[in-house]
Amino acid sequence: MNLQDRVAIVTGAGGGLGKSHARLLAGLGAKVVVNDMNAVSAEQAAAEIVAQGGDAIGIGASVTDEQAIARMVETVMERWGRIDILINNAGILRDKSFAKMDLADFRLVVDVHLMGAAICTKAVWDIMRDQRYGRIVMTTSSSGLYGNFGQANYGAAKMALVGLMQTLALEGEKYGIRVNCLAPTAATQMTQGVLSSEALGQLSPDLVSPGLFALVRDEAPTRAILCAGAGHFARANVTLTHGAYVGGSAEAADGVVAAWDDISDRAGEVVPDYGFTQAEREIASAGHDLPTMALQH
Repeated sequence: MNLQDRVAIVTGAGGGLGKSHARLLAGLGAKVVVNDMNAVSAEQAAAEIVAQGGDAIGIGASVTDEQAIARMVETVMERWGRIDILINNAGILRDKSFAKMDLADFRLVVDVHLMGAAICTKAVWDIMRDQRYGRIVMTTSSSGLYGNFGQANYGAAKMALVGLMQTLALEGEKYGIRVNCLAPTAATQMTQGVLSSEALGQLSPDLVSPGLFALVRDEAPTRAILCAGAGHFARANVTLTHGAYVGGSAEAADGVVAAWDDISDRAGEVVPDYGFTQAEREIASAGHDLPTMALQH
């Protein structure tokens, strides 16, 4: 019972991976809010947790509906007085090659995955800051990290969530808020027809959810990207090579081409502590010892 008395919200938890997440958190002692745009599914999933001795409520609300999410958060605060964990899991697929993709489907996928996560996170952010404790998990994907044919909309949204995680982890650090990403591979309604039936047989959502505990416990890391599937777990990182100084002469364009192998050499690459690490290294490479940032907010 390592999450005893913690309060967790899991979006898109009426079935599939979200439901598995909700069950795991409840089993670890958390009070769980099962959110789903289908209120019946949310309430049924919550009832199953309660029947097994857990503490849960189901709330129907679309993550893209700011007012509905605000009402959900208000309900949780009235019931339990705090929110410790937010799992941004809700999502949809509209797979097509980019040439055949309607921009309306591009916007819809970005709206649900990216804006939905932003709306839910914004709704709990001040609560977590005030209580000086919070654990937030964004659901990213290998489709965003590395690309997948036919998933330009999904991949764009999922990589955007990594950027959101990176920044919120920095902004939340002094308030005890830790923000991470989970990149799951699981047999769910979303992956039917995307992965082979043989692969899906090895990819139970229950084999992903155990990784969640590492990201939400008191000793959780921050800014981690955890890849999980079939009981296997790995870390993904956004790295920066050492690079090469080319300068700004009239021949600089040719210089970049000539130095391409050195620019691409991964020996000594780093995982930057923050975005301006790039600028700092570039200015230093040009031979200048100068402050990079004008003002920190």
